[in-house]
Amino acid sequence: MAFQPFSFAFKLIVGLALSFSLSAQHQPIASGVYVWKDLPVSKKASVEQRQILEGTTPAFKHLKVHATTLKPHQAPHPSHKHSDEELVIVKEGELTVMIEGKTETLEAGSIALIMPGDEHGFENKTNAPVTYYIMRYEAVEGVDLERGKKAGGSFVVHWNQVEFKPHDKGGRRNFFDRATAHAKRFEMHVTTLNEGLMSHPPHTHKAAEILLLTHQQAEESIDGKWLSSDVGDIIFLQSNVPHALRNTSKGSCTYFAFQFE
Repeated sequence: MAFQPFSFAFKLIVGLALSFSLSAQHQPIASGVYVWKDLPVSKKASVEQRQILEGTTPAFKHLKVHATTLKPHQAPHPSHKHSDEELVIVKEGELTVMIEGKTETLEAGSIALIMPGDEHGFENKTNAPVTYYIMRYEAVEGVDLERGKKAGGSFVVHWNQVEFKPHDKGGRRNFFDRATAHAKRFEMHVTTLNEGLMSHPPHTHKAAEILLLTHQQAEESIDGKWLSSDVGDIIFLQSNVPHALRNTSKGSCTYFAFQFE
């Protein structure tokens, strides 16, 4: 009996520590520029990984973005499946993607969106390294597999098959705009912005947004503060944070932009 108070206190401390640890892993993601050259690199035999950001948004109870560099003729892991959703963006090189028995080779700028429960795997079949971003996320409202299936299920989009539509500020490539199993709406496009121009005046919207610079340099205004961005950097914009982007390079700049609800 004499040890029960200690036992209870110990369990309470452990429980509180565990609760704090779990809550710390699921804090709202800070708006900002996540600089590629400053990211810590974890190296293993066949891969390098860069952890970029992790936390919550109004739509997602868990969102995580990292980048993998895979050596020639290697796979990062066996094919697998999971309950969250996964977006893949190829940064450099060519990545072979297998989804539910179908194989596609994605060149730089191409993407794959993988629905929950679909078996998938990656492989570098070339003689050069390949680098790609992985974004995984879970909806606050939970998964809706039927919604994802009705919207078309898993799919890939090849960079060289997306039409470039010019406009007065540069141009745009529309990748997709649809529902998924973990999003009522997920929209993704690529903007090309001419030298010296701003994409639009500072504005806000309910949906969180991610920008990924793929060519040249730019500056992002986040809540009134201008921050520099280079190729490979991830710009994360939380819900309702004022923001705008301007091209600071010589010539046009290009960047991915995607929002999710």
